[in-house]
Amino acid sequence: MKMDLSGSEEIAASRLQLWEGLQDPDVLTKCIPGCKEMTEIGPDAYDVKMQLKVAAVGGTFDGKVKLFDKDAPTTCHITVSGGGSLGTGEGRAKFTLTETGPETTQLDYEGSGEIGGLVAGVGQRVLGSVAKHLTKQFFKALRKHYEDVNATA
Repeated sequence: MKMDLSGSEEIAASRLQLWEGLQDPDVLTKCIPGCKEMTEIGPDAYDVKMQLKVAAVGGTFDGKVKLFDKDAPTTCHITVSGGGSLGTGEGRAKFTLTETGPETTQLDYEGSGEIGGLVAGVGQRVLGSVAKHLTKQFFKALRKHYEDVNATA
């Protein structure tokens, strides 16, 4: 099952701060919903362990994440692939950072992926709304991370 996801979010952080956070496995582990572990296996390459629940189906996912075509601190491409008890998935995404003020940055993202196995059985409409929900959770956690960072600065 093919999925596409795109959007734009405003984050209260400088472009450089946001760029560094999006490259930091500790920040990403904290912000990605269901992410239990992110281990560097090479330059810009990570093993990821996740535990997710999609509709009534829950399970684990082990995958790989690779960052490439980086143009710091503006754009980066990402590939994700893996599988587990929920099924299989792979995808590509690009994000672009645009400074909109001294301490605010707009993050534009667009991506597509292919999902198979058990999780694909819940249907495209349900999967699409789950993907949007998980994306909202990610940005909520990312905003909270920068609120905490800025409060202690």
